[in-house]
Amino acid sequence: MEHTQTHDGAAVPGEDSPTGPGSSRLVGSDRVLAVLRELARHPDGVGLEELTRTVGSPKPTVHRALGALRRAGLADQDTRGHYLLGDEFVRMAFAHHEARPEPVRLRPLLGALAARFGETAHYAILDGREVVYRAKVDPPSGAVRLTSTVGGRNPAHATAVGKLLLAHQLDTAGDVREWIGDTPLERRTPRALCTAADLYRDLRACRARGYAVDDQENEAGVNCLALPVYATSPTAPSGAVSVSALAYRTPLPTLLDALDEIRAVLGPLGEPPR
Repeated sequence: MEHTQTHDGAAVPGEDSPTGPGSSRLVGSDRVLAVLRELARHPDGVGLEELTRTVGSPKPTVHRALGALRRAGLADQDTRGHYLLGDEFVRMAFAHHEARPEPVRLRPLLGALAARFGETAHYAILDGREVVYRAKVDPPSGAVRLTSTVGGRNPAHATAVGKLLLAHQLDTAGDVREWIGDTPLERRTPRALCTAADLYRDLRACRARGYAVDDQENEAGVNCLALPVYATSPTAPSGAVSVSALAYRTPLPTLLDALDEIRAVLGPLGEPPR
């Protein structure tokens, strides 16, 4: 007999349970969350048929999940019958993001860097093998802009912000090998450092000089310089600020020449508390 999940996690008879150990079928709240995440990928809305295919659950099951989300204000339906994130979800997400202390404190600094270089400035944190962008300021209108988004992710080993933060966590070659484990590092471009030995050498250099660079390792034609930010922790960077530039417009040597200027913009936030 198949089962579903009640709100307290107990199994009850129904149509949506896993079919055996290790099954990937979604049940209960997992299914609702899967539908919510899929809606976030479609800002213009998505039909029930496509949602059903993507989530991999029966149409009645997805429809019930949508009903639960709509009752909570987390999903809505437009005049075409397509589903999209609800206004309440958007309100909560923005309210939570705006209340975070680091983006609020750092946004003026990012704005100053974006205006100075005419390039994009980011603040990012480390999350496992990836970096997550917590704040972003684009250059003034009229300039070519990067496609990165707040909440977006990139591989830590291929980004300046990621390598800078990894350098404060992975001290030895053994630490780097253990962090990589059995999952090969993604090679976004031919310049990406994807072996433990290469990555360890770069992280060691990052620690010694106090900054990290991405020399078109994550995206061809884009280079980046990152510096640590000590917004919340007295012992380790809470995140990193970067200037991400189109290589033809602002080459990496230009960013490195302005290193002291960038440090001056960060001020006390760029220095470990004494």
